[in-house]
Amino acid sequence: MRLLRYGQPGNERPGLLDSTGKIRDLSQHIDDLDAKTLTPELLTKLAALPEDALSVVAGNPRLGPCVGGSRKFICVGLNYSDHAAETNAVVPPEPIIFMKSPHAIVGPDDDVEIPRGSQKTDWEVELGVVIGKTAKYVSEDEALDYVAGYCVVNDLSEREFQIERQGQWVKGKSCDTFGPIGPWLVTRDEVADPQQLSMWLEVDGHRYQSGSTSTMIYSVSYLVSYISQFMSLHPGDIISTGTPPGVGMGQKPPVYLRPGQTMRLGIEGLGIQQQRTYSAEGVK
Repeated sequence: MRLLRYGQPGNERPGLLDSTGKIRDLSQHIDDLDAKTLTPELLTKLAALPEDALSVVAGNPRLGPCVGGSRKFICVGLNYSDHAAETNAVVPPEPIIFMKSPHAIVGPDDDVEIPRGSQKTDWEVELGVVIGKTAKYVSEDEALDYVAGYCVVNDLSEREFQIERQGQWVKGKSCDTFGPIGPWLVTRDEVADPQQLSMWLEVDGHRYQSGSTSTMIYSVSYLVSYISQFMSLHPGDIISTGTPPGVGMGQKPPVYLRPGQTMRLGIEGLGIQQQRTYSAEGVK
């Protein structure tokens, strides 16, 4: 299934994308797509619903974040060998894990705010992994059993805040609007191999990132298992698994986002996002 949330911010309703590309309403069956409804049992029940028994949503509504109420937004740094090479970084002997505030999460096509004082706001197309049942001390072999599905993530980063302003990466990663997710949550059964997905990102029509999850240093199953050794993972938690080469910081010379630009990005089988940038100068 391709599950989604539609409607105005804070008032999103659950839905799915049917086989003809129409949005079907799921609110007669679940209240939201969140920790309560992403369990394997409920996903199985939703998959059994006949599409034509679900109401078609009229018009072209805004798509919200494809998961609601996530408690953790966990990111992995330098997880692509070719991205590590472009930034002259040493491949880490263990995954680099950091947190991104869930308050950064927005819809896949919502505008992105360039923070006040920012000179180095950057883009990162990433594969998002959404947890479907509580995972604690799970093995790599069983890790994918704990995954509800996958989505596109734009792990936006302010590089000065992240690297030059001391401390952890979190303050360069958690600015408002720095976590577009969606358009859909694609359930695990729809993705034959999460390590064989092409991915790309463009800014104003220029292709900067073209990569594949095949160049991940640490696989999805490894990451779910690894993170579960340090903290419990709960339904609705998101793991953003790293980015391929082509980020703005890696250009020669570096290229960063400015107000009024358009990012467009996608992952094979998981849909496409598009965001317009605006300046936070003058925003209260």
